[in-house]
Parts: sequence; structure tokens; C-alpha cells
Amino acid sequence: MTGLASRCVLVTGGTGALGRAVVKRFLQEGATVHVPWVSEPELRDVERHLGDTFRRTVMHRCDVTTDAEVGSLFRAIRDSGATVDVLANIVGGFVHGAVEETPPDAWERMLRVNATSAFLCSRAAIPDMKAKRWGRIITVSSAPAVNHGAANLSAYSAAKAAVLNLTESLAKELVGSSITVNSIVPTVIDTPANRSGSPGADTSTWLAPQDIAGVIAFLASDAAGIVTGTAVNLSRG
Repeated sequence: MTGLASRCVLVTGGTGALGRAVVKRFLQEGATVHVPWVSEPELRDVERHLGDTFRRTVMHRCDVTTDAEVGSLFRAIRDSGATVDVLANIVGGFVHGAVEETPPDAWERMLRVNATSAFLCSRAAIPDMKAKRWGRIITVSSAPAVNHGAANLSAYSAAKAAVLNLTESLAKELVGSSITVNSIVPTVIDTPANRSGSPGADTSTWLAPQDIAGVIAFLASDAAGIVTGTAVNLSRG
């Protein structure tokens, strides 16, 4: 038993390819799942992909890179009679290009959508988790963050390294609180966007979103109570 059936889960980035798989997995485990969204097209897209399970998903219009909107999101969840037990920081972004070809706004966007979102949501979730002495925070880093960077991925790599260091720092801060903080570190994820951006690529080692979702569900479970401050490397070789 995972112990997730009674849990309140917040999945940022739950409208994306990986996020939808994570939302679906938590719904299968019986959790109540809250998902922020920004634009109408992504809302309709997640409704189409989740099918009948969409009606069991609580959707919130919210930009999780903005402190005020994150605060409103958590108040809305509390007003529903719940507090967040599991925070899955899935939202993220990607940009490719050499440093001299990367505009400052792209650099700032990578930090904001990958790292700032995780910081703001974690900051908002921790007080309630401390109050009930139970919580799970899971972030998504990336292979370049643990491989000392990657050529032509400086903004993305730096942002994902910030996510990983935030995760490790939070785990140390929260020792003894029964709140675990872990990061998954995937290689290339098999999503429509990645396939479109890499035509002709060998996808045999790419990671299926539903497989990653299984790892995230484990990290959110009661069984993972002794796992914290860990970067879980996900790779098919």
C-alpha cells in the first residue's frame, strides 16, 4: 500500500506531457490532485488526455512563478478543507543555444519557470507539512545538472542545477520533520515536444512519462519515508 489514497497532491506542470502522466498516476492511487493552469488551450488539452479522470482533478488558474498567485493557490486549497501533503514540482522549461546566442530574457525565464516555481511552491507548502509532521516534496532536475553542465544548454543546465541544489538544501533544513525532499534526474523524456524537436533521433533510450510517474509515486509514498536529499538518476543507458 502506498498510503496515497488519503493524500492531497499538488502537481505543478500537470498540464504537460510528464505532468499529465504524474497526475494520472496519483489519481490511480486514489489521491486528490490539484493542478495549476495558465491558458485555456492547456486546460482543454489536459481534459482531453485525462478523460474520465479529469472530473476528479481540481484545476486552478495560477502562474506558479509569481509569489502572489502561489499564495492564492494555497489559500484556495486550504479553503477546500485540505492542505498539501505531496508537492510534485513538475513545471519546467527548456531552451537550447550557445551563451552568446541566449538572450537575457531566456536566461531569466529558465530560472523562473524551473527554479523559482519550485522555490515558491515549496516555501508555501512547508508550513502546513510541518504542522502535521508529514510531507513529500519532489522536484525535477536534469542530467546536465549532475554532469557538470552541457554545451549549448547553459541557461537550462544552470536552472536545473539550481533546482537540484534547492532540493538538497531543503532536505537538510527539514531533517527530523518527517518531510522528505527528493529530485528525479531524467535523461531525455519521450514527449511529443522532444520528438518534434529531434526528428530522426534514436528514441530507444528515451524515458516514458508513465515510468517516471511511477518513480515519483514511490517517492511520495509512505515507503519512501527514509529517502530524502537524493537525486534519483533515471536513464536507460
